[in-house]
Order: sequence, then C-alpha cells, then structure tokens
Amino acid sequence: MQSGRYKMRLVTIGMAILIILFHAVGYAEYLTVQVPSANVRSGPAPGSDLLWRVEKYHPLDIIEKKGDWYRFRDFEGDEGWIHKSLVSNVSGVIIKKDKTNIRSGPDAKSNIVFTVEKGVPFKVVSKKGQWLEVEHADGDRGWINAAVVWP
Repeated sequence: MQSGRYKMRLVTIGMAILIILFHAVGYAEYLTVQVPSANVRSGPAPGSDLLWRVEKYHPLDIIEKKGDWYRFRDFEGDEGWIHKSLVSNVSGVIIKKDKTNIRSGPDAKSNIVFTVEKGVPFKVVSKKGQWLEVEHADGDRGWINAAVVWP
C-alpha cells in the first residue's frame, strides 16, 4: 500500500518538475516581416508611438500576443509591437556580423557574390549542413554560413 502512494508521489513530483522546466525554458516563436517596410510601435495599437521601421524578411522573436498585435524582441534585444498582418512564418535570418560575404555555393571556397553589413535580413530558401541559401528582398541570392546570422 505504501509503495503505491510513494510511486504516485514520484509521478506527481516528476510532472510538476516537467511543467516548471517547460515554462522556464519557454517557447520560442520566430516570425518574419512579409511587407517591404513595417512600423514597429511602442504598444499594441495603431496610434502607439512609432519606434522604428523594419524591412522585409526581418526575423522577430515573439514574446507576447495581444489581440492582433505581437510584442517581439529583435537580434539586438530591442522590443516593440507589430501588427500580425505584417508577419508570417517564412524562415528569415539577419546578419549579426559587421561585414559578411554572400557566396555562390555552400562552402567557404565558393566565389563571393556580394558583401553585406550587420542588420541585413534575408529569407532562407534552403539549407545544406551549416550553410543557408538566402534571398534578399531585392532578389539577390547566395549562400551564407549559419554562424553569422540570427536566429
């Protein structure tokens, strides 16, 4: 009889620990801007102060939802609000290095197609190992190592 109660307590404690760990780790949801330019606001309303603008394919880490608005954190840790109609779940990344080469193929020996600055966003077209095939909003495409982008 005592053995059954002991097992039940262990199961209950185990479930409580799993619930706590799930909430502590959190759930990351990344969305990407899908319009040429989107306003970032100080609050979840069209009349809230305009903080800055983000361009197409800019990735956002969603940290709160309120009606049709999402509060997010960007790659620099800045926070703001954006309307849900301006984003989608298309995979996007942003350059986190000062200068980064975009290459013609998925390796460091491939030709450099162009170079970009920190903060330039891209849509992810495909993946090959640690390399991402990316496309900028202007249509320029190439390959980049995943180590130089966020998220």
